[in-house]
Amino acid sequence: MKLTTKGRYAVTAMLDLALHGDQGPVSLADISSRQEISLSYLEQLFSRLRRQKLVVSIRGPGGGYRLSRDADRVYIAEVVDAVSESLDTTRCGNKGDCQNGEKCLTHHLWSDLSDQIHQFLSEISLGDLMKKHEIRQVADRQNRLQDAKDSETINTDRLTDQAPA
Repeated sequence: MKLTTKGRYAVTAMLDLALHGDQGPVSLADISSRQEISLSYLEQLFSRLRRQKLVVSIRGPGGGYRLSRDADRVYIAEVVDAVSESLDTTRCGNKGDCQNGEKCLTHHLWSDLSDQIHQFLSEISLGDLMKKHEIRQVADRQNRLQDAKDSETINTDRLTDQAPA
């Protein structure tokens, strides 16, 4: 089983949103910068997340996104499902046509594994992940890097504004 980039990025972006949501709406540009995910890719993902009512968009200055409900009630499986990501471990896409149009010998084994993975992810919320010390450490490091980038941009802008024309 391989979780593709779409599912991984969606979970990463939603966790970033959950971690920073207490400061108000979070812009996709901020998530993009912190997580090094393309802004246009995030826009596609958040369009799907919004359609599934996992996030709410806030328009206007200072706008962005926020979770539609408490992080303790947003489960990882929901996020993966919202971006149409398959957690299927069968060769046939769980269609049962893996061996000359019929089920292969191990089809049910891989199908059951897919179900177990989905169940596992259904029991983990964004809130659960936010409580993990290791995740907090990574988020703190990313915030420090983001603050340094922002300071560097502000200083560069000031120098540009002061340069003789």
